[in-house]
Amino acid sequence: MARASFVLTVAESKRLIAKAVAALPCVKRALEQGMVAICKGTTNGYVAEEILGRPIEKTKYITGTTQPAKGAPPLPEERLPDIVLRNGQPVDGLSVVQAIAQMRPGDVLIKGANALSPDRKLAGVLIGHPEGGTVGATLGHTYGRGIFRVFPVGLEKIVSADIVEIAQTLAGSAEELDETPALWPVEGIIVTEIEALEQLCGVRATQIAAGGIAGAEGAVRLLVEGERERVAAALALVREIHGEPPWAES
Repeated sequence: MARASFVLTVAESKRLIAKAVAALPCVKRALEQGMVAICKGTTNGYVAEEILGRPIEKTKYITGTTQPAKGAPPLPEERLPDIVLRNGQPVDGLSVVQAIAQMRPGDVLIKGANALSPDRKLAGVLIGHPEGGTVGATLGHTYGRGIFRVFPVGLEKIVSADIVEIAQTLAGSAEELDETPALWPVEGIIVTEIEALEQLCGVRATQIAAGGIAGAEGAVRLLVEGERERVAAALALVREIHGEPPWAES
């Protein structure tokens, strides 16, 4: 038995998670024969790059974002079209919502998340649209059609309260002094840094600390354990990922 520990910044975590999503058996099968729809989102920009095998303009592959109340840098107004693949090839002009209507059992929907309860294997998606946004337009179809739901989400998004309770609180009536979104609990294949390291290297990962300075704000410190060769492989992978530029600079 061997072990090692390391720190991953938010961007490095996104890259690691994206590599693991691209390596999921259900994703690989759907890329060979089926459909994969990648919803817009900051982490999903990395996922798209790993699946496509090339860079994209990640700052243009976004939907609603969480930014500082003051001092946030401007983002491009232009948005890239949705990325949908059939048999591994991009389908031009097909949105994620349109793709869902064509999907069959075994196809894959990849959707980001804004909250995480790892103990319950639940994620949560903030909803600002009165009809539920992308989740509202797609989630029911995934259950009815046997579509895999994959949620890449970093440990930075762990919340202190139960996601279901948060959703119920936000659904309750109260005087609104500002615009508060709803939260939609979702379940499926949740891929954090922990699942990513297990998927890619066969090690057991544990989060042992969080946070930092000088670009490590929101970072996670992870412990990995397992056979020496597997731990060494995890370290080698992480060292390749270290230095991933912050999202806004990539």
